[in-house]
Amino acid sequence: MIVIVDYGMGNLRSVQKAFEKVGHEAVISSDPHTVRDATKVVLPGVGAFPDAMVELNRRGLIEPLRETLDAEKPLLGICLGLQLLFETGTEGGRHEGLGFLRGEVVKFDLPHEFKVPHMGWNRLNIVRPSPLTDGLSDNPYFYFVHSYHVVPADEEVVAATCDYHRPFVALVRRRNLFAGQFHPEKSQHDGLRLLQNFAAL
Repeated sequence: MIVIVDYGMGNLRSVQKAFEKVGHEAVISSDPHTVRDATKVVLPGVGAFPDAMVELNRRGLIEPLRETLDAEKPLLGICLGLQLLFETGTEGGRHEGLGFLRGEVVKFDLPHEFKVPHMGWNRLNIVRPSPLTDGLSDNPYFYFVHSYHVVPADEEVVAATCDYHRPFVALVRRRNLFAGQFHPEKSQHDGLRLLQNFAAL
């Protein structure tokens, strides 16, 4: 059973519909017990890093997410869901994240001609192939909407980057943990293929 974690921040139904489109049922839930019982977990998100951490803690969802990783079940972070996996977020001060990956989340610091948030389609540069990128187009494009990006302490977790004036991390992978800065549910064929690959793990 794929469980999409509901902590009050994210386009949950769009993610659910994308899984349904590739033939996999996904349940939306804020119940810690349901998350614990899942075979695969998706942590989506749209919004502010500190608010998200407050809600995850208030709903008792942090420990079930940690148990998912410890049990080596596949976990997929999407957009804010990627950022929350790191140790520290810098939106509105410094805030503690889940700490599943070492590193921090910082705001884009770009010349004025580059708009922030970074919004729209951008090509994925795959640096370390993973099961999620199997079968993607030769030059896969994914849809992004974000003002902050992750800076991992360990370069070995970087699976793909994108260029927006300079390279930024777009996809990470460590064992059973996968996470992308983009929105696969909005990324047409390649996004659906990535979700299908995750569901098939």
